[in-house]
Amino acid sequence: MLATAAAAIALATYDWNSARPWISQRIGAAIDRPFAIRGSLTLAWRQQGAGADRTWRDYLPLPHLVARDVHIGQPASIEAGGEFASVGQFAFAVELLPLLRQRIVVPLLRFDQPQLWLLRDEAGRNNWTFHKEDQQPSWQLAVQRVVLARGIVNYRDASTHVDAVATVDTLANDRLYGVAWTLKGKWNEQAISGSGKSGAVLGLQEHAAPYPLAATLDVGGTRIAAEGTLTRPAALTALDLKLNMSGPSMARLYGITGVLLPETPPFTTEGRLTGSIDRAGSHWRYQDFTGRVGSSDIAGTLDYRSATPRPLLTGTVTSTLLQLSDLGPLVGADSNASREARGVVTVQPRNKVLPVEAFRKDRWTTLDADVKLQAQRITRGQGLPVQNVETLLHMKDGVLSLKPLNFDIAGGRFASNIVLDGSGKVDPRAIRAELKADLRRLQLKQLFPDINGMRATVGEVNADVALTASGNSVADLLGSSSGDFKGAVSGGSVSKLMLEEMGLNLGSVVVTRLFGDEQVKLNCLVADFGVRDGLMRSRLFVVDTAEAVINASGTVNLANEKLDLTLKPDAKSMRILSLRSPIYVRGTFKDTEVTIDKGSMALRAGSAVALALVAPVAAIAPLVSTGSGPTPATQCQALLARGPGPGKRAGK
Repeated sequence: MLATAAAAIALATYDWNSARPWISQRIGAAIDRPFAIRGSLTLAWRQQGAGADRTWRDYLPLPHLVARDVHIGQPASIEAGGEFASVGQFAFAVELLPLLRQRIVVPLLRFDQPQLWLLRDEAGRNNWTFHKEDQQPSWQLAVQRVVLARGIVNYRDASTHVDAVATVDTLANDRLYGVAWTLKGKWNEQAISGSGKSGAVLGLQEHAAPYPLAATLDVGGTRIAAEGTLTRPAALTALDLKLNMSGPSMARLYGITGVLLPETPPFTTEGRLTGSIDRAGSHWRYQDFTGRVGSSDIAGTLDYRSATPRPLLTGTVTSTLLQLSDLGPLVGADSNASREARGVVTVQPRNKVLPVEAFRKDRWTTLDADVKLQAQRITRGQGLPVQNVETLLHMKDGVLSLKPLNFDIAGGRFASNIVLDGSGKVDPRAIRAELKADLRRLQLKQLFPDINGMRATVGEVNADVALTASGNSVADLLGSSSGDFKGAVSGGSVSKLMLEEMGLNLGSVVVTRLFGDEQVKLNCLVADFGVRDGLMRSRLFVVDTAEAVINASGTVNLANEKLDLTLKPDAKSMRILSLRSPIYVRGTFKDTEVTIDKGSMALRAGSAVALALVAPVAAIAPLVSTGSGPTPATQCQALLARGPGPGKRAGK
């Protein structure tokens, strides 16, 4: 007992400054990096622990060393050089018995006014893991808990593209959090700022003990709020957080997470994020999230796992109600004001209808994906009865496919397969696209139930589309497309007012020219266009109504958005002053002109004037159309047989 007391007195009165080289060498060997105590070194004996959970070991006094002006260098594996840490005051206790086994066990390590430089390179090597990969050091260090007070932490991660600086300070009288911090820097070239709180003591060996975290960040206009725990503090990676995110577009999250997401209206989500990083890679899961994108609701679970050659994103996203306008940014079809709000340069020309915003295909090779998307309804205001939308989004090696993309619409069914190849293997400069789609049994009265007269119509629509194209935007793709388009309408009715209410202003002008303002029964409509290099050329375009048969011919140029169509009406019955002159539909998608053949009208009017000089009754003859008589039902049946129908599939 006397010998122990004498040894303790000797240790307490010993000039520990003379032992700094020996201690620095031993600690440096244990942590496998340079270690130096440049200031004073003192020792005192103190008991460990407090409270009811103390064990007999806590009653044993331990030597507490206080070192000032301490510097720690980088491990040999880090090529950046410089220091790992510098500390104004460095205090720790050491257990004595483990020293006999060349183990330095530190129950509590306290840093006052520290500066840390935490680094991770592109290969995943970091400077905060204190062990050698190829061999064990002669002395081993085991730190159980760490306390940081009034310090600065520099964090640079080449693998996640983070370069940030955090200031740390202690909090008084906070039972859960003991440290407050602020942050500034860059994350994937985006400005980042934020603040948060964390536990005062970081347990490095008690992996099951939760380390509390709370943070609010702003990354390039995207706000992130998180609260939860770090469940494996030694790795600085495993998280279990309640996560809230909001921002101008989900595409902005690519710069933060590396996960490829589409352009969207402003969004907000809330869910649980769990994740871990180990030598095999990283695994993150955003589960049971809910939120809104524009005016639409979303929910689901997404799973992200690092893999070779690319990370994999899987999961399911669902929606009860999607607004059609919220889908516009997916293909650049939103307004210029919307583009500005989501941080995209306004590029849509005022005289263009088809979206010219380019897809970011350079990102497509950074991620593989298998995500199921479902929506119960898609609406446009109170209309557009689209239901049961389902698709499987598959991305692999830069090839994006929606197989299938199906939904119910107005009593009918739309089915399609879409493939967008952005890998560059087929075309290094553009996306190679393929679309096959068919629409079956769409009911006009269900498509526009609130329009006057539609409740009485029984028209049914069928259509087939098969196109291939190359380009980097919707406008490019349609402007280079080749393939076929076929459509057919059997039965129904049409009027100027009805078409205006449907938003088909061009159709309303044509109908007014032909029939005036009255409602006209539609027997059938059949259209068959061949498409080559963006030029749609009519092979068959016939509209059969109760009053007339209209044959249309010409082209629709998807590359320059120009129309050149000629409509030739042929009246079925005698109608005074009926119009039989050709009608021209020309101009652009944005500014369309509908005109009558003036030469034909002048010839007919001239004949009427000449005859008027001879016999007033005969003067009206050139303006009277006797028609070709009623079209038999078999003629519509023959026309419909040439178009798509319920029993036919696209491409057949």
